Amino acid sequence: MNVHARISKEWRRRMSILFLMLFVSAVWFLVDGYLRWPAEAKRHEVFAALVDELIAAGQAKDAKDPAVTRAWVRLARERDWPKTAPKPRTAGDLAGQRWTGWVFFAGAVGFAGWVAWNHTRSVRAEGDWVTGASGERVHLDTIVEMDRRKWADKGIAYAIYEVGGKHRRLTLDDHKFLGCEAIILEAEKRMADRAAAAAPAPSNGDAPAA
Repeated sequence: MNVHARISKEWRRRMSILFLMLFVSAVWFLVDGYLRWPAEAKRHEVFAALVDELIAAGQAKDAKDPAVTRAWVRLARERDWPKTAPKPRTAGDLAGQRWTGWVFFAGAVGFAGWVAWNHTRSVRAEGDWVTGASGERVHLDTIVEMDRRKWADKGIAYAIYEVGGKHRRLTLDDHKFLGCEAIILEAEKRMADRAAAAAPAPSNGDAPAA
């Protein structure tokens, strides 16, 4: 047989979604850490000064006083700022956002590299030999069992083969490397043929009487 099972479009699509999740998370945290939160910290300085001014003038009791809210909305409108009262953002808060963002960014880059590396791998069947994604070479006639317990849910089967008197396992992931099913079916056909050939022939005593 001649099969070349390469990365499937479905696996590529799922990995693309995961990469986008990591990358968007990185951008979100980095924008907060370097742009949004520093700007909010500066607005909070103005807000805090406004609160102190109103309290000192006896026009407000605390930062939650309606007079503070009205004064801030007027000021925010003049400066084209968000009308919501800004939160205090400490240096530790900014550092935490930036650190988290860079961790997500490193994860996204590393994940993209891993996906790219996986695109260099494949599963091949040439003649009687199967070459797994990790480079192991297995003769089809050495496969003695096919473990399909994960086939229905994940599209994965494990070919149990014998070499040097020991059993080893070859992963055939049809979800990731589309085309592995043809290899699985060929291996199962050969196992069935060997079992039929090894079955004892009926004895003369079992033959029907003339």
